[in-house]
Amino acid sequence: MPKEFKLPEVGEGIESGTVVAVLVSEGDRIEVDQPVLELETDKAVVEVPSNVAGVITKVHVKANAEAKIGQVVLTVDEAGAAEGSAAEASESEAPAAKDDSGSEPDAEPKATAEPKAEPEAETEGEAEPKAAPSAPPPGQAGADVHPGLIPAAPSVRRLARERGVDLRAVSGSGIVGRISADDVVRFAEGGSEAPRAASGAPAAPATAPLPDFGKWGETERTAMSGIRKATVRSMAQAWSSVPMVTHFDEADATDFEALRQRYKDVVQKAGAKLTPTAMLVKVIASALRRFPDFNASIDVQNQEIVHKHYVNVGVAVDTDHGLLVPVIKHADRKSIVELAVELEELAAKARDRKLAPDDMSGGNFSVSNLGGIGGTGFTPIVAPPDVAILGVSRSAMKPVWNAEADAFEPRLVMPLALTYDHRLIDGASAARFLRWVCRAVEEPFLLALEG
Repeated sequence: MPKEFKLPEVGEGIESGTVVAVLVSEGDRIEVDQPVLELETDKAVVEVPSNVAGVITKVHVKANAEAKIGQVVLTVDEAGAAEGSAAEASESEAPAAKDDSGSEPDAEPKATAEPKAEPEAETEGEAEPKAAPSAPPPGQAGADVHPGLIPAAPSVRRLARERGVDLRAVSGSGIVGRISADDVVRFAEGGSEAPRAASGAPAAPATAPLPDFGKWGETERTAMSGIRKATVRSMAQAWSSVPMVTHFDEADATDFEALRQRYKDVVQKAGAKLTPTAMLVKVIASALRRFPDFNASIDVQNQEIVHKHYVNVGVAVDTDHGLLVPVIKHADRKSIVELAVELEELAAKARDRKLAPDDMSGGNFSVSNLGGIGGTGFTPIVAPPDVAILGVSRSAMKPVWNAEADAFEPRLVMPLALTYDHRLIDGASAARFLRWVCRAVEEPFLLALEG
């Protein structure tokens, strides 16, 4: 009997991805847990294993096409029936269409053509295709404000189903019209307009159309990767919703670097390099314990501050495919050697696009070190729900006044920049936090002394 293998969930909040490669063909026999395709999400490229076994009678996806969670990927004859009869049976049993909330309607199947592939420019993990219209609640019938894709998270879609709200008629107050839970509740209670997003920031204006660049010369268009789509979405959302301030300071890293040089062979024997970033992760982990507001998130909807009793630190990794931020879990419980080894492993996975969704989730604070590339300073962007991020620039030898010696001395100076969410972090708190980090760099024994 033919059985459909549908694209399973590959990570929290991920609703779609780009098929990088189909690893099987029609007529192949597959086993349970055998990888059948590679899917690029907004976080990484993952192999998707089959949960059925048998002979493939039809492949429903192609390389470079968009695939949605729950979409039929393969039709498999578990009994190993002939390809022709199995394919014929699969065509006569077309999958039921999904409504805009992600559930299967009870209505009879409609004689319509197969749904077309999603537009390439749509951001992954943000929307689902519009399906057969459902009747809106009494008094809420209105224009279809989402003629194409409906930008709403799975939790919001579930709330819409529970409240009987047709998402196609709801105007989203978030970035690029994203629908929030507040929008659904407001619409269900008879409202039709949401003047501000859940974050309290004004809704972002529509993007202005681009001019015809071809009038001035030759151009070339390249489709965004899933990672770049996610960067566009997350950076725009962060910039429009978080009031950010950046505080700058400098640390005398002379002893810090001497310590790194002294013990780098110890870490080398453990299979990794002792980098300044690994040492800074240890410093930050200790700082987050001392300054709990930097290890927190803002729940605007419930007017609460969420303080976390665990310390997870994200580290920005530059790859050929874009910026990725794997997360070191429980960084405060690990030695510098353990941090160096784990950081090197995560960075290698990031560059090979082998990070699992869990490798990039759960972060509380991030470190972005551009010192290996150059620059004297920069202002990193806070990525909600984090409330702060540390930027590190290239260290340089500078003359520093030594009052005791009554003379200038050459010292290695590390520029640091702390960007913070001013809704929770005040300027004085940011200055104290970054000064403590500088002291820990200048006096490495401080970590052991104060913890």
